[in-house]
Amino acid sequence: MTAEGLQKLKDELQFLEGTERPRVIAAIAEARDKGDLSENAEYDAAKEEQGHLESKIALLKAKIMDARIIDESTIKTDEVQILTKVRVRNLSNNQEKTYQLVTEGEANILEGKIAVTTPIARGLMGKKVGEIAEVQVPAGNIRFEVLEISL
Repeated sequence: MTAEGLQKLKDELQFLEGTERPRVIAAIAEARDKGDLSENAEYDAAKEEQGHLESKIALLKAKIMDARIIDESTIKTDEVQILTKVRVRNLSNNQEKTYQLVTEGEANILEGKIAVTTPIARGLMGKKVGEIAEVQVPAGNIRFEVLEISL
């Protein structure tokens, strides 16, 4: 994981613990003040939200503890590997795309970041400029030509 990716996780955790948790606690207290808890839908909803929030906080803490920072200066661009950007051409439709191979926690298809565990990333790993990657996806077999590798 990049230092930037780790910082995003830490920022999200700080928001959840510092802003969302107090908001949910206040909602529970307000609902509790309304009387009979056995028939209080607001209380039940707030407690359920608290459960989801605490689960998300625990998951983020685990990701942060397990994170390993990758020194980007050690990444070479002679072949596709984690954290590299790779520009490819789909040989069946001639469309070009650029992907950055990242950890699962950093994946965001809208930003062109795909997890190294995806079929496309696995097919591209280790390829060099000019090589063809054959990737098995649910829709069939796709062939990509590697056009460029960068950081």
